[in-house]
Amino acid sequence: MIRILLNGCYGRMGQAVTRSCKYNDKMMIVAGVDTVVKEEIDYPVYTEPGQVKEKADIIIDFSHPSALERILNYALEKSLPIVIATTGHSEAQKDLIVNASKSIPVLLSANMSLGINLILDLVKRAAKMLHGTFDIEIIEKHHNQKLDAPSGTALAIADSINSAIPGKEMKYVYDRHSTRQKRTTDEIGIHSIRGGTIPGEHSVIFAGNDEVIEIKHTAISRDLFAEGAIKAAAFLYGKPPGFYKMQDIFSYDD
Repeated sequence: MIRILLNGCYGRMGQAVTRSCKYNDKMMIVAGVDTVVKEEIDYPVYTEPGQVKEKADIIIDFSHPSALERILNYALEKSLPIVIATTGHSEAQKDLIVNASKSIPVLLSANMSLGINLILDLVKRAAKMLHGTFDIEIIEKHHNQKLDAPSGTALAIADSINSAIPGKEMKYVYDRHSTRQKRTTDEIGIHSIRGGTIPGEHSVIFAGNDEVIEIKHTAISRDLFAEGAIKAAAFLYGKPPGFYKMQDIFSYDD
């Protein structure tokens, strides 16, 4: 049985992870951390990682970038692997994560979905074949409570496209209304929509002359991200220190 410390346990994703663990006979949440202790839950909850009394084997972080340093320092202090599923980190915070991976196993992913990680591979293949003659646009839609825009997943998709185009770095364009000029061939347009309770939707459009190719992923519920985070934790448990990605899990399965 792998014992989980869940950071951000009262959030939407934290609640989804809690639900998923109820039906998993190999994983259990022994404690949670959140900014305020609220209603009763199936495990003790603390406001600071340092208050946790229970012994954990791994941390799943579905909280907020502002909580990163506290949970990362706790992971380093206790030599615990950590799955970081939070998005919106600054460049300085990303450096902290990479540095921590020299001492403990760290898995960072902007999206825990199997389908999204398949899309990251598909857009690479498409970009290799189509760049230069097709314009590339990314549209992402999320619920009205999401704080960061564009989403971490949209940026990960753009980065995957960029990595597939040899010798040419594409620029990211987030807003066109302030500049009256034609679209250039070296840009990727990224557009954010926020509304309602949309769990997450990402579309990548390759627009060429007289044809359009669209690669799209729609999340029906948050439970799929929770299942992905639990799978990531199972993968990371027992691994040596290092920086891991969600794609490593699927390579490992193969």
